[in-house]
Amino acid sequence: MSRRLPSTPPNLPGFAFIRVLGSGGFADVFLYEQNMPRRLVAVKVLLAEVVNDDLRQMFQAEANLMAQLSSHPSILTVYQASVAADGRPYLVMEYCSASLGQRYRAVQLPLAEVLAVGVRIASAVETAHRQGVLHRDIKPSNILTTAYGHPVLSDFGIAATLGEAESSDAVGLSIPWSAPEVLHDEVSGSVASEVWSLGATVYSLLAGRSPFETPGGDNGSGALMGRIDKAKYTPTGRLDVPKSLEQVLARSMSRRPSSRQSSALEFIRDLQSVEEELGLFQTPLEVAMDDWALATAVDVDEQTRISGAHGIGDGAPRRRRARSGAFGSTRSQADSRPHDPGTSRIRTTAPTSARLAWGISLVSVLLIALVGAGAYFVIQGTRSIPVVTDVQGVDADATVTFSWNDPGLQSSDAYVVTVDGEALPLQREARVTVPAEDGDRVCASVKVVRDGKSGASSAERCVEVSVDLEGA
Repeated sequence: MSRRLPSTPPNLPGFAFIRVLGSGGFADVFLYEQNMPRRLVAVKVLLAEVVNDDLRQMFQAEANLMAQLSSHPSILTVYQASVAADGRPYLVMEYCSASLGQRYRAVQLPLAEVLAVGVRIASAVETAHRQGVLHRDIKPSNILTTAYGHPVLSDFGIAATLGEAESSDAVGLSIPWSAPEVLHDEVSGSVASEVWSLGATVYSLLAGRSPFETPGGDNGSGALMGRIDKAKYTPTGRLDVPKSLEQVLARSMSRRPSSRQSSALEFIRDLQSVEEELGLFQTPLEVAMDDWALATAVDVDEQTRISGAHGIGDGAPRRRRARSGAFGSTRSQADSRPHDPGTSRIRTTAPTSARLAWGISLVSVLLIALVGAGAYFVIQGTRSIPVVTDVQGVDADATVTFSWNDPGLQSSDAYVVTVDGEALPLQREARVTVPAEDGDRVCASVKVVRDGKSGASSAERCVEVSVDLEGA
């Protein structure tokens, strides 16, 4: 069946039509130039033949949702909404020249980029969930790229409130990225199904195909739905993707919703843990926590970032130390730009006493300013993460069991257990059992992960494995 031709672009006062950007089932998207302020914008226009009261209400709901959420740095910005002279409703949106849907099948995306995109888009989804909104169509083609290379989530056209989702029948869906319960019409959308879609999207960006697509095989709707229903996870096939990330994605696409990450936030933390494991710069969380956080980005640790003492060319990967502060960047992308080595290495020849006096004065001024503003900040870092100190190991029946006491885990904390140099999947149980053979020497250490950051490791505990031959 041939694709339809785009509709005639409407005459919009203050805007000059340039070209067609795309066509969908209910709307066309055109590129216009806005006269004042002068800028390129994307204008989404409903088709005249489908305009009715229901579609008009859906379109208005999309405009309202996008307007409420578009202050988020990873959600497409909506500038205005109105009705053209010919009666067609339209949205004026930020123009993004590219979509990840155009890239991920053509080129292999770098692992670090995919992890960063995953954290940012999941942050957008978590923010929407906290406002009671489900997106319900998360997929690569709905992730656009701004002129500054920042990924943004678009198209809330079939979004619904969390309360409405259980009863809504007006659902469009994209099969390759939809959870089994959505395909079976058990729910039209839920937090768990959005976690599935996030995992399926990250998988697609890594593998260059959707998770249950078979290269060279039958990828029709029926075949895809059958494989999705079984939810048998197939690794991405990339050598640079660590086992821990495969496990994160496999969990997000578990057949049972209760087996997945409990929220987009938990999915974010898992991706951040992989970033830390790989020694990558940790992509900041972009979720507004409280009013004082200026609705911008981040948990207390991520409000501002400062560079370390080393320049860019020092070779070894590093993570920047974070501190709390009153002001955050409105786009987290600004935080991730490399710092100029000339500005990160500041040396002084002033006498030690003068430098000390200057430092004390500066601290005093900062403290006075903060107290005067009535600000109160809790500076937290890895020092606040509890440390496991009492790992014990016992061998029995060709296994070694390591156990320890709970050092004070919070609800979102987890353990990273490293056995003979290999990190096991994150867990919350204070024990782990691994296979062993007679004569093996098995060593393990444990550390706590909190908010995507690792605390100090415990002292390594080693067990010499021996088989009890008494009575044999």
